[in-house]
This record gives sequence, structure tokens and C-alpha cells, in this order.
Amino acid sequence: MTLLDGKKLSEEIQRELAKKISILKSEGKKIPHLAAVLVGNDGASETYVASKVKACERIGFGSSLIRRDDSVTQDELVKIVKQLNDDESISGILVQLPLPKQIEEEKITYAISPKKDVDGFHPVNVGRMVKGLPCHLPATPHGILLLLEKYQVSTEGKHCVVIGRSDIVGKPMSILMSRNSYPGNCTVTTCHSKTRNLKEICESADIIVAALGKPEFVSGDMVKDGAVVIDVGITRIPDSTKKSGFRLKGDVHFQSVAPKCSFITPVPGGVGPMTIAALLMNTMNSFSLNY
Repeated sequence: MTLLDGKKLSEEIQRELAKKISILKSEGKKIPHLAAVLVGNDGASETYVASKVKACERIGFGSSLIRRDDSVTQDELVKIVKQLNDDESISGILVQLPLPKQIEEEKITYAISPKKDVDGFHPVNVGRMVKGLPCHLPATPHGILLLLEKYQVSTEGKHCVVIGRSDIVGKPMSILMSRNSYPGNCTVTTCHSKTRNLKEICESADIIVAALGKPEFVSGDMVKDGAVVIDVGITRIPDSTKKSGFRLKGDVHFQSVAPKCSFITPVPGGVGPMTIAALLMNTMNSFSLNY
């Protein structure tokens, strides 16, 4: 069993990006700048955004954090996004989800310029992804592809089961794993809450991508010997023994699943750091396109 070490690969990618930024600075040129918009004070969102901003600072990107309280109106948020679109110093824009109930998330997503949509959620980027055209891929699926490629995980002709159908992970992952390239060329089955015989489907999978948000849902009796398991889930479980007051659990029961796998991602240290790396790569690509 080989651990797919997302933390290690993410650090390698960030070091390479830092070298490029160092060269740009030494030549007196502009550098990439990521603008993050955070609404409200949700604990998980605060953590995610803070990690993205810190990553930017660590490798030398410019970064801005625009905060608004959860009473912000949709019109106000759209106005902020449009100002960022028009700001030539901004390479990438992300609006941290979820948003308050008075705001339609789609309206905000659509307002972001596709060129600066480093989360890869805009319909233009989604459409280009489906067509196999250059675009910003959604950060988490992109990070997973980079991990599979780094560890030379065989995917051609394999049966890939994606558990979850979210716009952020499940749907794009299904599309990307079926494309005619590497990583890809899989026969893909997408499973969700209405899927029958889920256990039997998973037992036939060569690759499982678990992205449903239920801690330790995938157990050892659902996985065949030699399978590749990608755990996208990350849920905070209360734990008074931890300084933070919680511990992190993935969607996979690691203890029972790992011994049967050829490759598996840990939680934490697997997909999470790769999401950050992919976001930074998208921001660098956006910068290269715009300048």
C-alpha cells in the first residue's frame, strides 16, 4: 500500500511556483495576485481562506482578503466581484462558499470573469472542461489529477466509481476521469444518495473517489484488493483531547480500507493540500494569460 502524499507534492509545486515568482520580482515585473472574498464568520470557511492566503504569502504571490458580514446584499457582493474583474492587478478571484441564504451562489459565480475564475466554477470554464479545451479546472479535481499523475497511478481502462455528484468535486471528477487522456480513459460510474447496490458497485471499482461528506462511510468490505482510493471528505469531529477541540475524519474508514489498497490518500495530508496547490497553479496560469 502506497500513501498518496498530497502534502509532500503540494510543497513541491509551491516551491516551483516560488522560484518563478522570485525571478519575476528580480526582473521588476508584476506578480500574480489572488483576491479572496469571505462573507460571514463560518469557522470552516475562515480556516480554508486563511490557508489559501498564507499559501500565497509563502510563495510570494500578492493576496487580498475582502471581508463582509453575513448581512451583505447580493447586489453589494456582485459589485465587489465586478470591481475585482476590472482591476488589472488582480489575477484570480475566489468567493468562498457557502454564502448566506439571501445570496444566490450562481449569480456570484457567473459574475466572476472566467479568466479570473481560479476555482473553475464558471459555466464557461465548466463547458471548456467538458470539451477538453484549456481552462481553469476546479481546484480539488485538478489536485487529484496531479496526485495520480505524480504517483503514476494506472487509470486507462479502469473502472472508476465516484461517490458524490456535487458541482465542486463529483461531477467534474466524473468528466475528467472519463476523458481521452492521462489521468483518465476510465469507465466511470457516478453514485449518489439514490444509487442502489452501492456496496456492490464499489466492490467492482478499480478506483474509488469518495466525495460525499459522510465520515468513514466507505468501509473495508466495500473495497476490493488492489483498489485505488481517493478520500475527498474532511469533517470536523469533536475531540476534547485535541488543542483545536476537534479532529478531522475523511469519507473513508482508513483502518479497514488501507490494508486492501494499492494506493490511498490520507486525511489530513491527502487531497486538501493538493486543492491549495491547484488553486495556486490556476492563479499563476491566469496571471500568464492576462499579462
